[in-house]
Amino acid sequence: MAVSTASGEVRLHGLVKRFGAFTAVDDVSLAIPEGSFFALLGPSGCGKTTTLRMIAGLDEPTAGTIQLGELDITHERPYRRPVNTVFQSYALFPHLDVFENVAFGLRRRGIRKVRAEVDAALDLVQMRHLARRKPTQLSGGQQQRIALARAVVNKPRVLLLDEPLGALDLKLRRQMQIELKRIQTEVGITFVHVTHDQEEAMTMADTVAVMNHGRIEQLGPPADLYESPRTTFVANFVGQSNLLTGLRGPSLGAEMPVDCHGQTVIVPSRRCLTTQDHLLVGVRPEKVRLLPADASLPPGHNCLVGGVVRDVSYTGVSTQYLVRMPWGQDLSVFLQNSGTARPFAAGASVTLGWEPEHTFGMAGDAAAGISRDQPVAVQAG
Repeated sequence: MAVSTASGEVRLHGLVKRFGAFTAVDDVSLAIPEGSFFALLGPSGCGKTTTLRMIAGLDEPTAGTIQLGELDITHERPYRRPVNTVFQSYALFPHLDVFENVAFGLRRRGIRKVRAEVDAALDLVQMRHLARRKPTQLSGGQQQRIALARAVVNKPRVLLLDEPLGALDLKLRRQMQIELKRIQTEVGITFVHVTHDQEEAMTMADTVAVMNHGRIEQLGPPADLYESPRTTFVANFVGQSNLLTGLRGPSLGAEMPVDCHGQTVIVPSRRCLTTQDHLLVGVRPEKVRLLPADASLPPGHNCLVGGVVRDVSYTGVSTQYLVRMPWGQDLSVFLQNSGTARPFAAGASVTLGWEPEHTFGMAGDAAAGISRDQPVAVQAG
């Protein structure tokens, strides 16, 4: 099989993986364009790594097919697939120096003159000056760059990255997010990146697939997932959301009024993804303004009155407020610390307001996680 002629487009059709009675991946179908940076995002156990392992050939699908371009590689041996994988552990050979680690794949394929290609790969990750060091002499970030160079030097059609930044500290991880995107842009290889970190996925990927219980909940550009989540899981995993139960009122054309615990919230009709009378109304915490209880908002704004500040957390860039509403629900408000407004103290009576265009509606009810003692806004871990 001449897999070397495969393109970098990855297509999964009805992919299923079962381990005994447990279904890890449940009927996943998607197309990853050639040359794109694609992320599989989800919590531990959602099936994202198993999906990646099936693309790599490390796990055999129970059902479905995997294609690279027009080539079916579902049952092809891993070494016969034009893909390389970078793992969280990096898996560098400790007895070989940096140069020989990168050259390993080329030498295994019988290529004797490797210097030009190895040097180019090391230049790409800005590590040529460390070519003769051993992996134990490198930092975690440097080892990660060498693992990338070792994968890229083989010129795979697809590069698979399994939580490659998970072992790095926060500051270095953010630096490497920028570097990974730069490298992908320069080499033009299709990147498929698995992560549980929503910031990581949204920073780097052109397209993100959010997985949950073996299925894809939503797929699209990061901005679409964030601004227009289609399920409660996506709303609360990609960033944070305030979700309120409501009852739909008579449509006003482009606007739809919703009764939320006796207060009216306007949802743009185009941003409501359900026709049910009972629905969930959502707004992101940073879209909400916090005002004194006796203040008034400009006409046309959504307004919730009767709130009491329950908790105040200063995070540097913003101050995060937890506000208890009259019906017993806690809502989150993130206000940027611009220095132009006086902060609110715990116990203050406040009004919440935001522009209707930032509101979205979806199917759901109180079972989505709304309770008196647990705030709706949930941070992805």
